[in-house]
Order: sequence, then structure tokens, then C-alpha cells
Amino acid sequence: MPYEVKGVVARSKGAPVTVETIVVPDPASGEVVVDVQACGVCATDLHYREGNINDDFPFLLGHEAAGIVSAVGEGVTNVAVGDYVVLNWRAVCGQCRACLKGEPKYCFDTHNAAQKMTLTDGTELSPALGIGAFAEKTLVHSGQCTKVDPAAPASAAGLLGCGVMAGAGAAMNTGAVQRGETVAVFGCGGVGDAAIAGAKLAGATTIVAVDIDDRKLEWARKFGATHTVNSRSTDAVEGIKALTGGFGVDVAIDAVGHPKVFEQAFYARDLAGRVVMVGVPTPDMTIELPAIEIFGRGGAIKSSWYGDCLPSRDFPMLIDLYLQGRFPLDEFVTEAIGLDDVEEAFDNLRQGEVLRSVVVLDK
Repeated sequence: MPYEVKGVVARSKGAPVTVETIVVPDPASGEVVVDVQACGVCATDLHYREGNINDDFPFLLGHEAAGIVSAVGEGVTNVAVGDYVVLNWRAVCGQCRACLKGEPKYCFDTHNAAQKMTLTDGTELSPALGIGAFAEKTLVHSGQCTKVDPAAPASAAGLLGCGVMAGAGAAMNTGAVQRGETVAVFGCGGVGDAAIAGAKLAGATTIVAVDIDDRKLEWARKFGATHTVNSRSTDAVEGIKALTGGFGVDVAIDAVGHPKVFEQAFYARDLAGRVVMVGVPTPDMTIELPAIEIFGRGGAIKSSWYGDCLPSRDFPMLIDLYLQGRFPLDEFVTEAIGLDDVEEAFDNLRQGEVLRSVVVLDK
């Protein structure tokens, strides 16, 4: 029997979100219904609301979530009713060309639920990143559920579903930070701070945080930054070189997604260093660099998709490290809010007032 629950809907481009009754169908083959316990307010949800992803309105927003499996469809074997899961938006298919060549982290045919959640009048909703978790319940493909230790509170665990995993993975997976290496992270929001935490976990000895906001730079120190550079008042490249013997860093991570920031990251790395872009640019942005510099500096230029993570491997590992006190998930949570507060949370996100607002469904 379908469920009627409350959810946060973006009906049209740029319009304030509304809390509405949505209809969640019983799970069909390969599908799962999850009782959402908490969901982070991510910039990607704001991009959906602003029409920067696509125009498949209305959207059911929210994707950075954890909760309890409450119903499973036919053929589901990876999770069972009662399991505590973090939702992921890359459900590995096992059959596409990336999976078949042993690179499931790049799966090109990720699964979503086949059925649609709807408004009460039958209008089909487009779930953000195939999840739609600003809701009391949501319908997803079973492959979008990753079991983790239930000792971790949902307000922290859910953040692995997107921003924290993207940042930590950019350092640990894409950038392959090694023990004793030097790292610079440009942009100290949630993703950037997660990259800093990931670099620290990987054993980097010098971690330089770069931002234009002194408050964010102070936050970055909590996650492991050993040095900070305010690029509004100091040339970022020169500041980083001054902290690394004049050479630049082994790994430079752009967590902003802006051409000028990427250019700074490119020039702030040492010879044969790695540049990683994990910040999301807009479709109209272009990057122009001298070809001789690309050739002459060697190393690698990489983009990071979802932190190049494999959820089944990385989510449980990071939760275990969190429970051991070695990965500071709690530090990302600025405030706990209810479904009615999402619009205000978007304003706080735009203004840089928070790392993460988290919708907690028992509020």
C-alpha cells in the first residue's frame, strides 16, 4: 500500500521550496523504501532548485541521507528490513564498460528506482540525484543503500552520501595523497574541509587551506589544516610556495570549481604534482592554460567524481574511523533543522554561514 508522507518540493526554477504531501509507492523488484532519519542540505540541492542541473521540475530534493530500510522489493538481497543505511547516488551496475574493466567507481550505468514518487494529484516527482531524501520516506534502488554501523548517528553518517565523501575521496582516492606529502585545498566549505580531513587521514604533513573568508579558514584548522592563506589579501600561489620551500605542493585540490581557482591550483603544485578538481563548475565556464605549462610541469590533472568512491568500501570504512574518533564527521554539522527550515538553510548555505545544515526527521 503506498505511503503518504511529507517532503520538500521545488516546483519551479528559483521558487521557494514547499513542504508537501508526497506519495511513495511500495517497492517493486530491486527497490527499497527507506525511513529517512537525517539528510544534509547540500549545494547540489540548491542547484536543482535554481534549474542549474536540469529542468525536470518538480523536484523532490535531498540526497545526503541516512535511515532505516522499512520495505524491500522482490529480489533484493543486499539489504533487509531494519538495516541502517547511508544512501548513495552511484549504485554500481556491475555490467557497464567501467565495471567490466575493474573500475566500478566510474560506473556509467548507475541504478535508480524505476517507479516514480508523486504528488497527491499524480504529478511525478524527479528525485534529486535519484534519491529525494528531504522526506519522511523515500524510494530508491537497493544498490543505492550502503549498510553501515548503526552506532553512528544519522545526522553525521548521512553526510557521507555526498559532500563529505566527495571531499575526502578527492584527497584519498583521486589525489592519492601519501604519507609525508604536502597538500593545498582551495575552498573551505564542506567539501573542502572534507578534503582536508581526508588528506590528514592519509598522512599529509603540510596541509594548506585557502579561502577568502577568515572564519572558514579557522574552521579548516579543526579538520587538519596546518597552515592557512587568505587569497583575498595574499597571492595564493606565492603563499603556498612560501610554505613549501618554494616548490609548491604535491597535491592541489580545487574544491570551488571556478576557472581562476583551478588556475591557482595548477600553478601552486610542485613539478610532477597532482591537480584535482572536485568543485563543480557551471556549464559556461572554460579554462585556458599555456600548453607548454601543462607539458612542462608533468604530473596529472584529474577531475573527481563523487570522490572516486566505492560506497560499499568507503562508507563503512569512514564510519568505522569516525566511531574510533579518527574522522570528524560531527564537526561538519552546524545545525539540526526540520523540513520546514530548508529554504532558510539554503540562504545560510549561500551566505557561507554553515558547513552543513542537517534535516533531522524526528524534530
